[in-house]
Amino acid sequence: MKQYVVDAFTDKVFAGNPAAVCVMDTWPPEELMQKITIENNLSETAFVVPKGDHYHLRWFTPGGEIDLCGHATLGTAYVITRFVRPELTEVAFETLSGLLTVTKNGALFELDFPAYDLEPVPVTDAMEAALGARPVEAYLGRDLLCVMASEDDVRGRDPDQAKLLELDGLLVHTTARGRDYDCVSRSYAPKLRVPEDPVCGSGHCHIFPYWARVLGTDTVRGYQASRRGGEINGRLHDGRVTLSGKAALFSEAEIHIG
Repeated sequence: MKQYVVDAFTDKVFAGNPAAVCVMDTWPPEELMQKITIENNLSETAFVVPKGDHYHLRWFTPGGEIDLCGHATLGTAYVITRFVRPELTEVAFETLSGLLTVTKNGALFELDFPAYDLEPVPVTDAMEAALGARPVEAYLGRDLLCVMASEDDVRGRDPDQAKLLELDGLLVHTTARGRDYDCVSRSYAPKLRVPEDPVCGSGHCHIFPYWARVLGTDTVRGYQASRRGGEINGRLHDGRVTLSGKAALFSEAEIHIG
C-alpha cells in the first residue's frame, strides 16, 4: 500500500499539519485502517479509493473515524494531483460529510466545506478550569468553540487534557482576535486521542463563521498558533466555507502488511 505524508496549510515541511495519505484500489478492512492510523500516530490518516470520476475518502484519527477533516483532505488532493492524476485541477471526494471538492489554483488548494451552525452556550467554570483562562463567549457546533479575551489567552495556555474530556463537543477550539491576522486559534481533541491538532481545517468551519459575523466580512485570514503553526484563509458563501492553503510533501513510502 502506497502512503504519503503531507504537511498541510504550509509551504514547507516541519510546519502546518501532517497527514498520512494511503492511496488504494479497494478498501482494506476497517480494523486494518485503524491499526495503520495508530501506527502513524498522526492526528489523521486519510484513505482514498477511486469511484468513477470521483474518489471515496475516509479519515481516521487514533481514536476512530471522523466525519470531516480539512488538512487530510488538502493532503489527499495534493497527492492525487501530483502523483496520481496530475492533469486534474479539481478533485471531488465522496465523504461522510457529503461531496467535497478541492480546486488546485497554482500552489494553492481551495476546499469547499460545510460551515457548522453555532449555538451560543453559557461560559462555565469547567471551561475556565480546562483552558486555564475564562472564555468571554462559547458556542457549540460539532465542536466547542471558546472565544478568548486576547491572543495571549490562546497562545500562552496549556489546557488540562483530562478536564477537556469533560467539556461538550467532539473537539475544543480556542480563538481570539489576532495582532497580525484576523484571528488566531488552537484546537484540542483528547476525545480522539489527539492532544492538540496543529492546524485544524474542520475546526475553522466553526472558527471562520464566527469571525465573519463579528468582523462583518465574508473573508477571514487566520493563524493556528500551535507549536508547528500554520496559515489558513476562509471565504464564507451560501452556508459553506472555502478553506485555502498550501502543502508540502514530507515522505512517500510503501506499507508492508503481513
